[in-house]
Amino acid sequence: MLRDVTAVRYVTPLRSGGSVPAVVEADDLGTYVVKFTGSAQGRKALVAEVIVGELARALGLRFPELVLVHFDPAIADGEPHQEVRDLHAASHGVNLGMDHLPGARDFTPDIAEVFPVDPLEAGRIVWLDALTVNVDRTVHSSNLMVWPTLGTVPPRLWLIDHGAALVFHHRWDGSDPAKRYDFRHHALGRYAPDVRAADAELAPRVTEELLRAIVAQVPDAWLLDEPAFTSADEARTAYVNHLHARVRASAAWLPTNFPTRDELAAEEARRAAKTRQGRPDWLKRVPDLHGKPAAEQDWSVHLG
Repeated sequence: MLRDVTAVRYVTPLRSGGSVPAVVEADDLGTYVVKFTGSAQGRKALVAEVIVGELARALGLRFPELVLVHFDPAIADGEPHQEVRDLHAASHGVNLGMDHLPGARDFTPDIAEVFPVDPLEAGRIVWLDALTVNVDRTVHSSNLMVWPTLGTVPPRLWLIDHGAALVFHHRWDGSDPAKRYDFRHHALGRYAPDVRAADAELAPRVTEELLRAIVAQVPDAWLLDEPAFTSADEARTAYVNHLHARVRASAAWLPTNFPTRDELAAEEARRAAKTRQGRPDWLKRVPDLHGKPAAEQDWSVHLG
């Protein structure tokens, strides 16, 4: 089961995400990124975070530890923004924390150009995303981190942010376990992900017993937000049944049609040209101030 901790110090909000999570210190001396129950995404996003994150860990993928964080808004009474204070007030009690990775870098397209990823590792991550219908890990928003980025330990990919996964739980009556989704623009598509090898390796491991153990970690209160079910146990059974049926139907949804690097580059060039055509003349003449391309940078300084 997920560990329980209590937030004792509010460090800072993270305004880059729509849910406005926050970094907090807890009574176990750990530092966590907390996602709040009162956010606009609702508790279903936290349900998805737990189920997909714990499934990733069970399958051997790198994912930071999740904990249940008891949060008292009083520890953040110095927060200057009213909308953030309102979020905290609506989130008194148990929220979800993810172990903070200090110094981690976002896996951006520039980093992807020079960062090596094994096709089987890429395949495992794509396979997990296809199973859990996580369509939010794209070339423009990878929800992947590179960590550590300094020292002698080689940097590795870490998965984060699965709140947009499990799209089927937003409409249970219309969910087809065999439905195929478009993953052509997955963040790791450029690495020729070996999803067939990943399917052969991982599908037999996603058993009903494993799914029941994972779904059991979701707090009852987060599951009772679902009006389609009369109890938390009924909701848990629905998640287990749907995901297990989806595993068995992997031949129907396995994504294999990924653009090549050249095709991705051509698509990006067309997108950039279209965007630039819509800019005013004076802005078209503004030079590129972003510095050297990633391929010309000395990444040994950043990535160890």
